[in-house]
Amino acid sequence: MKDFLNNILYYIIFGIWYVISLLPLRVLYFIGDLFYPLIYNVIGYRRKIVRKNLVESFPEKSEDELTKIEKEFYHFFCDYVMETVKMFSMSEKEMKRRMTFGGMDVVNQIHPHKSCVLYLGHYCNWEWVASIPLHLKNTDGLLPGQIYHKLENPVFDRLFLYSRYRFKSNNIEMFSALRTLVKCTREGKRFMIGFISDQSPNWNFVNMWTNFLNHKTALFVGAENIAKMTDAAVFYIDMKRVKRGYYHGEFILMTDKPKSYPNYELTAEYGRYLEDSIKRVPQYWLWSHNRWKRTYEQYVERYPDGTAVLHFDK
Repeated sequence: MKDFLNNILYYIIFGIWYVISLLPLRVLYFIGDLFYPLIYNVIGYRRKIVRKNLVESFPEKSEDELTKIEKEFYHFFCDYVMETVKMFSMSEKEMKRRMTFGGMDVVNQIHPHKSCVLYLGHYCNWEWVASIPLHLKNTDGLLPGQIYHKLENPVFDRLFLYSRYRFKSNNIEMFSALRTLVKCTREGKRFMIGFISDQSPNWNFVNMWTNFLNHKTALFVGAENIAKMTDAAVFYIDMKRVKRGYYHGEFILMTDKPKSYPNYELTAEYGRYLEDSIKRVPQYWLWSHNRWKRTYEQYVERYPDGTAVLHFDK
């Protein structure tokens, strides 16, 4: 019965979402602008978390500077929501015009011969990065996609999976990623998978700590582990917002020999790349995420004999 009701709800929301997505993006931005004061001033959506994250990440900035970043973040967040809605019906042609990529010559030289691990963060519009397959050549035998964390709400989980798959980007659930990609490699196939690795890992998955935005920070190391197990080339996608409704992602080759790196050094390097992107234009990172809810001090208290690798040399 529950599955039946979820199916009904899915198709109802699907229809509403699809119809709204048919509106021109400029109209959706106007709607987002109307919602901004409601979200920022009235509801105050996660404002305490946003302010705490900004204050701790940029202790050198003045109150006025932090307030400016905070307001610009909420404006951008409303834009991001509207862009995500638009993605539901956006044509391939329009997506390729609005989401461009650089460094594709290197990518298209490497991926016919090696799998690729792509590092990115919750920076700019990470949903639109799912359009990468539109820019690839020679994709026979290639599994393109992204790792995702299954949403608790099955209806919205299904809706987001539909939206991301529209541009031929497969969705691989986080807890089955290792098994899926190793199996892909053993079968002689290649993959190009994006990993958003700037979330806060559960205690059971804390394997390393590094300096990131003035915090001792634990990062997910799954992307590095998979890259080493499958000998995949590793890229960082440096995202930029060109203007409203337009983004550019630059593929930066970190290495095509991941096994030559000491354990977790690739993950720490990813953290440095992402930190540089955020510091360049800070309002485009997802500051509303409670990124540092697990601290290094808590880790030491919980695991006095813990073996996590430390990268605090910056």
